Amino acid sequence: MKQKLDKLFKPQSLAIIGDFIDVENPGYRLVHNLAQAGFKGPIYTVAPSGLAAGGPASFKTIAELPAKVDLALIAIAPNQWGELLNECGKAGVGSIALVASDQLYPAEVLQQYRQQAQQICRRHQMRLLGPNSMGFIAPHQRLNASFSTKMPLPGNLALISQSGALLSSILDWSVEQRVGFSYVVGPGQMADIGFADLIDYFGSDSQTSCILIYMESLQNARRFMSAARAFARYKPIIVLKAGRSEEGVKAAFSHTATLTGNDAAFDAAFRRAGVIRVTTIAQLFNLAQALAMQPRPRGNNLAIVSNGGGPSVLATDHLIHNRGQLATLSNRSIQALSGILPSTQEIGNPVDLPSQPDPEQYAMAVQTCLRDEGVHGVLAIFSPNNEAQAVATAEALVKASRNCNKPLLSAWMGEGEVRAARKILEAGRIPNYRFPESAVDAFLRIHRYMRDLELLYETPPAIPKDFEPDTAKARTIIQNARQQKRNVLLDHEAKALLAAYQIPVNRSLFCQSIEEAAEAGEQLGYPVALKLVSSAIGHKTEVGGVHLHLQDENALRLAYRNTLHNLKQHQPDAEAEGVMVEKMVYRPFELIIGAQKDPVFGPVIVFGRGGIAVEVFKDTQMGLPPLNMALAQRLIEGTRMYPLLKGYRGQPGSNLAELDFLLCKFAYLVMDFPELKEIEMNPLLADVKGGIVVDATVLLEEISLENDGPEYRHLVISPYPGKKYSKTLTLKTGEVVTLRPIRPEDEPAMARMLQGVSNDSLYMRFFGYIPKINHAWMIRFTHIDYDREMAIVAEINRGAGRELLGSVRIIEDAWRETAEYSILIADHFQGRGLGNIMTDYILDIARDRKIEKIVASVLSQNKSMIRLFEKRGFTFDKSDMEVYEVELKL
Repeated sequence: MKQKLDKLFKPQSLAIIGDFIDVENPGYRLVHNLAQAGFKGPIYTVAPSGLAAGGPASFKTIAELPAKVDLALIAIAPNQWGELLNECGKAGVGSIALVASDQLYPAEVLQQYRQQAQQICRRHQMRLLGPNSMGFIAPHQRLNASFSTKMPLPGNLALISQSGALLSSILDWSVEQRVGFSYVVGPGQMADIGFADLIDYFGSDSQTSCILIYMESLQNARRFMSAARAFARYKPIIVLKAGRSEEGVKAAFSHTATLTGNDAAFDAAFRRAGVIRVTTIAQLFNLAQALAMQPRPRGNNLAIVSNGGGPSVLATDHLIHNRGQLATLSNRSIQALSGILPSTQEIGNPVDLPSQPDPEQYAMAVQTCLRDEGVHGVLAIFSPNNEAQAVATAEALVKASRNCNKPLLSAWMGEGEVRAARKILEAGRIPNYRFPESAVDAFLRIHRYMRDLELLYETPPAIPKDFEPDTAKARTIIQNARQQKRNVLLDHEAKALLAAYQIPVNRSLFCQSIEEAAEAGEQLGYPVALKLVSSAIGHKTEVGGVHLHLQDENALRLAYRNTLHNLKQHQPDAEAEGVMVEKMVYRPFELIIGAQKDPVFGPVIVFGRGGIAVEVFKDTQMGLPPLNMALAQRLIEGTRMYPLLKGYRGQPGSNLAELDFLLCKFAYLVMDFPELKEIEMNPLLADVKGGIVVDATVLLEEISLENDGPEYRHLVISPYPGKKYSKTLTLKTGEVVTLRPIRPEDEPAMARMLQGVSNDSLYMRFFGYIPKINHAWMIRFTHIDYDREMAIVAEINRGAGRELLGSVRIIEDAWRETAEYSILIADHFQGRGLGNIMTDYILDIARDRKIEKIVASVLSQNKSMIRLFEKRGFTFDKSDMEVYEVELKL
């Protein structure tokens, strides 16, 4: 499939199918833009009408072309798509772009035409861009296959926009700002090629260093998340997401439903994927400019150099308000600046220069700050008195900033007097912003992206091994409710469901009469609480269905009668199944943990401040399952009440490790049962001992959903596939070894294994000597996306702990056509047959995942690996005498 996308974005030849009679026809505009851009390959025009400007067209059908073409640009009305696409398929066209507007057709008719186009392209294995695509531009190929007359400079930014109008504006801006692009794509309706395909393609492209996306909708969230997670670590992905849906908050059975919503789920998903989200067009431009021109900051300590006090104060305010830091200049820097600034001036950060500084003086001050080890970036603000001063200072700054490894941003303030200076700065790869706050915002967002990636891929503590949920019991509870045709679990059922996943719940008794309630109060011991049980009521407090701090039997009996009376008053048609009598629990923190199905991203998990005022405080954070202990901790840290949960001013906090674990257990419950539409634990009371659920609500999907096997189709992130791809075996030596997928928690054990492997073994595996084994290097091997990569480790019991003996992995391409194989066995376990066992196991996994071909590279002197490949029928390409390329069709 990548070859098909090469035919789209790097065509050797192309054809335009349309009308070419006058300049208003889309086909005519495409021909003009292609000619203006200077595309070097053959361009054929095909006019079904037979006419072109000034006479007959080159060809009337695609079949008449003298050679096959890689790309066909179709600018014809939708009612002709079917016939034309079939002709293209028969003629061996590699890829299609449907670039004609289809807005004049009724929606239901258009849908039929789009489905037909999709089916025909799939049948002929042609990749389809569109329909209703604006086309694309590939500046490095001098290819403008779009309706835009603006040809951007070649650069390293890839731009994907669902809005043609916005795309045109960005292109116009890029020419003015001298920002270059590797690709610009208007994907249209994305019947075939979507965001995931484009991220995968541009992420693998050597000319692309950053991907910009304007997004209005997302069709395949799981593929998007997989693609984004694969590349966001190495190539920033910036998304401007438009549209704020209210669909996610219409259902209000639980508080969780009102706290999520579609837009908040996008926020959570982007954070989890390592994507930078912006909210304005200006921010998209600003970040693109900074990322295209400057290195990434290693921290958030900013130095500000300015020849005007007001702008530097405003920049400082914006920096501090948004959690940045003013860098503290070193004594060495202060001494250097004292030789530049007037002797009467106090030196600090911001660095205040005279209103009319000498250009060299200004540049030396900026250079001094850039060289300071405590400075992570510099903002140079300049308020000129005349155009000549602005230009001279810009030229001096460009010269002084060469070979700098820290971000330098500028704000040459004004308009006419600084226009020429801005061009000089941008030509010197120093991004310029009209306002200092914009530069500060770009600096902080890029730093936050770097910090988020660091936290996202930190090594998590292991989940306690004694966690074994009773999934059979949980399924029985759900099935019983289904059999009774209920979509709401009763209170005691909801708590039993949570208890099946070892989530602590408050002790309670279900009662269906006043006498049973009185007996329960005696059994539990006072004080107690009494709560209504009714499948028709979501929030019991709103109908007077909750009574707390009942001190004796008389109070309990009165509360029972009042509960039933209140229900009839508020909702006469609702039935009460009974009441729950619970022991009162007193703990300082009221929390909420919940989950709800988002229409795009599936289950999303909410954590935060709970209680009846949860919607007032709205102190919650949202995440996507699966969770590990580190990701759970990030959710907790994101709340405003986190300092209290840690312990504040001598007051004890909560047991954070226990809360992390509780969130992980809750995530497993949500993952294991796609039938759960909404589930909420509120309040969950917590203290230094941990948390306990006092109240719980569970709402099931209206139709029965079966879990689609271990692949968890209702999730957008593939969870740990340990149940499916784990097995235990006994070697010939009698040693018992477990084969299982790798986890992020395995990083310490994997590092120990690598440290014990000889240099020769490492050279055979990595074709060179590896650098220092540190976390940044290790995360590539332990933090993997199970949707597109599988790594199996072999481990053995060693006393109280476990030791890793080897690792085998396959890394798939985005379309699961090919997977690259590699293996490493610890030196002291080589020669025992483990390599053969692990290889056969990973090949079986590859077949299960429907991979078509396995490829690998092997050094010609690695005789043991060559024998292993030969035994399994791999074919060899020995054109390189040092490194053989091998492959096996599955």
